[in-house]
Amino acid sequence: MTASQIAIDGPAGAGKSTVAKLVADRLGYLYIDTGAMYRAVALIALRRGLALEDAPALTKLAQEIQIDLVNEGGGCRVYCDGEDVSTAIRTAEVGNAASPVSAVPGVREALVTQQQRLGESGCVVMDGRDIGTKVLPRSPCKIFLIASPAERVRRRALELAATGQDVDVEQVRRDMEERDARDSSRAHSPLVQATDAVLLDTSDLTIEQAVQKILQLAGR
Repeated sequence: MTASQIAIDGPAGAGKSTVAKLVADRLGYLYIDTGAMYRAVALIALRRGLALEDAPALTKLAQEIQIDLVNEGGGCRVYCDGEDVSTAIRTAEVGNAASPVSAVPGVREALVTQQQRLGESGCVVMDGRDIGTKVLPRSPCKIFLIASPAERVRRRALELAATGQDVDVEQVRRDMEERDARDSSRAHSPLVQATDAVLLDTSDLTIEQAVQKILQLAGR
């Protein structure tokens, strides 16, 4: 029997979103990009000039704004208070801001509640950094995706270039190292592999190979 909840965790550039979208599409499941939700909060915080160290203000923001995820054309569109912010949240600036924003306990509590509600609504593939440990701890299929640092930097640089941004590979590397350190060391819901998650290294896998491995792990 195919698992009804598939939890995929891992650091940036490991291939989470790419393979999660395809797995969801193959299974006819809802794809939920939790990282996009934190990016949406970070985007609005930057627009409003909120300090990324102002936990009360960030918590209030996360509790008040409405974030909707809509699966369209094989991808996930992100709407914040009715505005399509799918492209706006993918800049390097927003990505870097999302890490400290996501470390705020109040922000995580507000969004995890929403994510758990979505996870209970039916068959889902959810990716992020604390899905297997915090959001869907009872998921029967947990995968922790990794890739070599060099491969992750390469993928992230290509992702940024695809949105028309100028890319400094060394800056991408530094940003990724800093984000890894923040995500793994934060006190609230750090990036760690769940004890019952399967470790999957995608460094030398094609996208299709990674998708097939996850489908097998899910019982398909």
